[in-house]
Amino acid sequence: MAQILRPNERVTVGNGGGAAYRIPDATERDGLLGVQAGTNGEAIPSVHAAEAQRRNIYTAQEESATCRIKRELNETVFWKLKLWMIFIFIFLLMVAVIIISLLVCSAVHEDEDEKFDPSLFTVPRYFNGNFQLPNMVFTEELFTLSSNNSQALIAELQEKLADLYTSSPALGRYFSKAVIFAFRNGSVIADYQLTFLMPEEEQDQLRNFTLSRAMVYNVFRQFLYDQEADTSASMYIDPLSLNMF
Repeated sequence: MAQILRPNERVTVGNGGGAAYRIPDATERDGLLGVQAGTNGEAIPSVHAAEAQRRNIYTAQEESATCRIKRELNETVFWKLKLWMIFIFIFLLMVAVIIISLLVCSAVHEDEDEKFDPSLFTVPRYFNGNFQLPNMVFTEELFTLSSNNSQALIAELQEKLADLYTSSPALGRYFSKAVIFAFRNGSVIADYQLTFLMPEEEQDQLRNFTLSRAMVYNVFRQFLYDQEADTSASMYIDPLSLNMF
């Protein structure tokens, strides 16, 4: 007579045979995984089912909080004014205050060193000297300063010297002009004169410090060392040839 076995039920086979177990099918396994028996025989959820239930609870709580926030933001505070409108207004107001503060600070701040009256700079101070253009060939035409070649070279050199001193933070306000007044043989040697203007009440201090020969000379020499690396350029000035007195 056939016997119906429950899952994992042990049965004895034959007179001296060992015990055998019936393996549950897929449906029975799913049932066993989904529900477990309690100590008193009641059915309790499995670990997977409990975890899914907790996730559902958390999701419901999050959705509830989101709905509550949306509802509070859409509440009318005054007339047709809603709470989210107040928040946006406060944010825009803070941004506007920051921008205005930055603009005011930039407009109010002034560098005291940049405030000076050029009309007070009346006392001249001169520096003469020469330098060599080693890559240029001297021609008889350069003896005549009114010639086309001389005028072109003078204009280029004077512009270079003017740019050098006007861009100097220390000397720029005092610089007046640079003049090339002669060319001599020796590749090409250029004689120059620099003119600076000082306020009368500060002339003694400026002569000793800012407009001292050492300061004016070092600014010129540093410029020559910082010039383009191409030492074969026609307008290259040899830093070692610079003289000033």
